[in-house]
Amino acid sequence: MNYRFEEPYNEAPYNDLLKIYSTSFADNFSLPALTDYVTGKTISYGDMARRIARLHLFFELAGIQQGDKIALLGRNTPNWVIAFMATVTYGAVIVPVLNDFSPADAQNIINHSDAVMLFAADGLFKFLNFDELPALRAVVSLDSRTVVAERQPVATNGNKAPLSHKSIVASLTRRFRKRYPDGFRADHISYPELPGDSTAIINYTSGTTGFSKGVMLSLDNLRGNVVFGIRSNLHYQGSRALSFLPLAHAYGCAFDMLVPLAVGTHVTLLGKLPTPALLTKAMKQVRPSLIVCVPLILEKIYRKLIVPMITKNPVRWVLAVPMLDKAVYSLIRAKLVDAFGGAFEEVIVGGAPLNREVEEFLHRIKFPFTVGYGMTECGPLISYSPWRRFKPGSAGRTLSGIMEARILADDTLPAEAGEPQQGEILVRGLNVMKGYYKNPEATEAALEEDGWLHTGDMGRIGEPNNRTIYIRGRYKTMILTANGQNIYPEEIESKLSNMPYINECLVVERSGHLVALCHPDMEQVERDGLDEEGLKAAMEANRDGLNRLVGPYEQIQHIEIMPEEFEKTPKRSIRRFLYK
Repeated sequence: MNYRFEEPYNEAPYNDLLKIYSTSFADNFSLPALTDYVTGKTISYGDMARRIARLHLFFELAGIQQGDKIALLGRNTPNWVIAFMATVTYGAVIVPVLNDFSPADAQNIINHSDAVMLFAADGLFKFLNFDELPALRAVVSLDSRTVVAERQPVATNGNKAPLSHKSIVASLTRRFRKRYPDGFRADHISYPELPGDSTAIINYTSGTTGFSKGVMLSLDNLRGNVVFGIRSNLHYQGSRALSFLPLAHAYGCAFDMLVPLAVGTHVTLLGKLPTPALLTKAMKQVRPSLIVCVPLILEKIYRKLIVPMITKNPVRWVLAVPMLDKAVYSLIRAKLVDAFGGAFEEVIVGGAPLNREVEEFLHRIKFPFTVGYGMTECGPLISYSPWRRFKPGSAGRTLSGIMEARILADDTLPAEAGEPQQGEILVRGLNVMKGYYKNPEATEAALEEDGWLHTGDMGRIGEPNNRTIYIRGRYKTMILTANGQNIYPEEIESKLSNMPYINECLVVERSGHLVALCHPDMEQVERDGLDEEGLKAAMEANRDGLNRLVGPYEQIQHIEIMPEEFEKTPKRSIRRFLYK
């Protein structure tokens, strides 16, 4: 779908995504590109480009054509990044599979995407059944970089294309030496010129509705995100990034990999589950220049470290004294900045709404953070504001020259005094996807003929410049009461989750009443020595406190204690549909 966007996004050097990367890899040839945090090994941009060129030869020998699908399954490692970039710069279509998907879901995605090759970590591939992946010609290990499973398909030109590891490695080495007899140099880096609407990625969502759809993102969709990152100076030559969000997800992919590699950033790949202790240690070692994270990280720090500190009587008394409160806030801010490495320019929070209480406190202490808004279908960015211009309660401003937004007015959502009409947020622009792979019904439901994408989020658009987005909640989770009131459970959950002994919660409607499902913070319960009756009493106190904070139509009738954590998607969002 063509969309006219403002200059300079349609002028050189920003009008060709693959040219951006060939230029970056050549200009930064000797600079460090990727570091594996686990092994400590670092490769330069030149090393990365050479290995990409070698994979391009491998694709040729394997009969891979431009437009073929190549799946990728594994944790964040240099080999994962190289396989991704080699596929896109070859003109094939990458299909990243979140390593947290179940084996059955991973197999379904690989088959549904029509992938003809799979790059996979050994520890994940062992759970797949190669015989049930009939379209695959070969599986390449991300660990050993060898072919670990293979078939003998018929190539598109009608000739047999047997893929024998021993013969192909020998042939690959000969051809690479023949093509680059004097060694691989920066001036050898060259990638094909492809139409901007060529599909680059099929990214399968891990939504909370139980159905995973393959989002088709074009080179131009990626380019919109990348060029915005370049022009906003989010990353720059010689800056440092710590990649701990899954790169198979659009958010981490764009701002922990695609933008950094376009400018010469040194990316350290954590490659492990980012526990608070590990993340703190890695932050201090890497000292990232920009931090891209999800709300869960900031919210955990707030509840575990800050709340116990500011609720102590001596600190509460000091915070009640003008001028002294600023000194305490300054100390808290300094500790937080140090915990994140001490060298970052800002923290960008995305992937889910940030708890309002946490946001207000961070803004009060002048912590350099901002909240962006996006979705996989936009690869992902829709709106963002630098932290100094960020308006608390908002999700930033739509990207100038790239995206625009409007509200599909809902008369059941009366605007607040002096505020614009509320309704579903629709967006349009360079970043909007081509559609859902092999799913025309879902594509038609999401995309209007004139390019407007239904986000499924409810909210409003306000000042400045009528580009600032305010989100209330998801359309599908909104509860309509018998007397016509619209309730957004996320707003109630945000208040409840900050109360004592709450680890996570959901608000649902049952028999016309609101019920809160709460999984307790068992560490806090055990530390305070609460038994079953004590926990029930604490939850009842939470219910009373919550009902004093919400409207009459938002009253919680009952709190149900959940013994286990809620089932979540790979990006740690609760699968709400399981708890209706």
